[in-house]
Amino acid sequence: MDYETKVFPHTGGYGRYNRIVVLFSWFPNLAVMLNLFSDVFYTLIPESYHCKPDPRLLPSTFLISNFTSQSYLNLTIPWVNGTGLSHCELFKYTSNTSDFSANVPRERVSCTKGWEYAHVAGLQSNFVTEWNLVCQDYWKIPVQHICFMTGWILGYILLGTICDWMGRRRCFLLSISVSSLFGIAVCLSNSVVVFLLLRLCQGAMLAGVFLSSYIARLELCDPPHRLMVAMVSGFFAVVAELLLPGIAALCRDWPVLQAVATLPLILLLSYWCCASVFPESPRWLLATTQIPQVKRSLQEFSTRNGVCLRDEIYPAEILLSEIDSAYGDDSEPSYFSVLELRRTRVIWKNCLILSFTLFIGTGIQYCFTRNLHSYSTNFYFSYFLRVITGALACIFLCLSVNHFGRRGMLLLSAIITGLSSLLLLALTQYLRGGLVLVLSVVGLLFSQALAMLSVFFACEVMPTVVRGGCLGLVMAAGCVGMAASSLMELQNNSGYFLHQVIFASFAVLSVLCIMLLPESKRKPLPDSLKDGENQRRPPLFLSRPDRDNLPLLCTRQPLSEYNPENYSRLVSATRRMLTKDNLPYRIAVPTPLLSDGETQEQENETQREVAS
Repeated sequence: MDYETKVFPHTGGYGRYNRIVVLFSWFPNLAVMLNLFSDVFYTLIPESYHCKPDPRLLPSTFLISNFTSQSYLNLTIPWVNGTGLSHCELFKYTSNTSDFSANVPRERVSCTKGWEYAHVAGLQSNFVTEWNLVCQDYWKIPVQHICFMTGWILGYILLGTICDWMGRRRCFLLSISVSSLFGIAVCLSNSVVVFLLLRLCQGAMLAGVFLSSYIARLELCDPPHRLMVAMVSGFFAVVAELLLPGIAALCRDWPVLQAVATLPLILLLSYWCCASVFPESPRWLLATTQIPQVKRSLQEFSTRNGVCLRDEIYPAEILLSEIDSAYGDDSEPSYFSVLELRRTRVIWKNCLILSFTLFIGTGIQYCFTRNLHSYSTNFYFSYFLRVITGALACIFLCLSVNHFGRRGMLLLSAIITGLSSLLLLALTQYLRGGLVLVLSVVGLLFSQALAMLSVFFACEVMPTVVRGGCLGLVMAAGCVGMAASSLMELQNNSGYFLHQVIFASFAVLSVLCIMLLPESKRKPLPDSLKDGENQRRPPLFLSRPDRDNLPLLCTRQPLSEYNPENYSRLVSATRRMLTKDNLPYRIAVPTPLLSDGETQEQENETQREVAS
């Protein structure tokens, strides 16, 4: 049964209640992004740090009172040209020396008493300064980010399937409850290993919150409003990024920041009690043939939207009767998983292409942000520039996608992203700093637009019965791209050139793949696997509509007043009326006034009169 044309308009369409539910579905996005981007402040290395001086490495004749603080540091810590004091080494003097000039032989040793850190951006202490993750332990920082992204990958894959089996609301409530518990547990972490494991588990649950809320809000919209609803959720992410530096400056310590970021998740637990602010998707209920549940859901939506949809003959009995006639009262629910994709061709192809484009959009951003770091070492410069480009990407998609189509703008974003990366790759040493900055900002803007549009496009072209699992696979590919930057940092950026070459080549290759995608502009969401398989890509070039029209063989359908749709509605309503027990009237059976014998004699006399 076509939900978009036969069911959705009868419940009030994108009415007042749908708008309220969509509004409440944006707040989880704010809470999730606060926890996601707070990882930047947890793992930020201070701009300057050095070893704590160790008096045991100095000779016995050394008197600290004879030297100023700066002279004391110069005597105990090696000086590295261009970078200042050494981060990881100390001077060790012989025990009987009294000469502290630069010519005296001194041994260099590793830090023995810890480190002294400058003020961290936004925070006074974070994950790095808490456990001294510098020098030999620096590798634990990218490992932490990889673990966090691994949690998101597992969460997208597993909870995406649960979203198709249990529904959007149940998956959301499960994810929000467990993620709140893990968020509180992270605040109490007392070691690096515990912190890594808890962040992995919390990332998995946060992925379920984002995925279920994203799907639910799009399934409540009609085609004209889907893009704007999705992009407003992107603006909520931008707001979260803008608020984080101020929140971090107020919190000062990372456990406090973690507690503040977990607080919105705890507030979202109120959705347990207020079922009306995040109801189950009626589209998913109908696609999985849960008939009693979908009836109750449609009645709730229609009532709250101000449309009468009661169990009566008129005016909306037609819709409920058609649902009964189409599915029957005894129909069993049917659930699907992403394993069904092995029997498909179009859905699997679309899922693979959009996973590829999202992987490129998230992975190539590291190439552009690294150029921003080389232009300015200030943390807030690159941070706010990335946030501003994200907001501009949302505005760009809002203004262009509904006019030029999803496929066309995805293609344009991939082309500009690839060209920007190739130009930076080939001409960086010949360009001035301003041009490098411009190309980096343009590439960052369109790579973010590529990532956001890939997620939105995937949610539109995947069928409702497997939308959670398929979108989870696409989002998991995007997290793999985000984790690729940490792999480069794990190798001290030794493979950065190869990283940029690979992603620039992938961006060029994606241009050919995007042409194989269908166009979902102004089209209803597919509900079944059959609907998803029937999606076809539009032609590459505009063609005349009458090219294959042969006038001599052209036949017209005869005009008829018979409308099978109206006839089926009449039959369904009549059938429903006759099977009702609580009719407002009773059809009485007429009783004969004469007995059976008198009636037969009267008929015989009538026949004799006619014969005579």
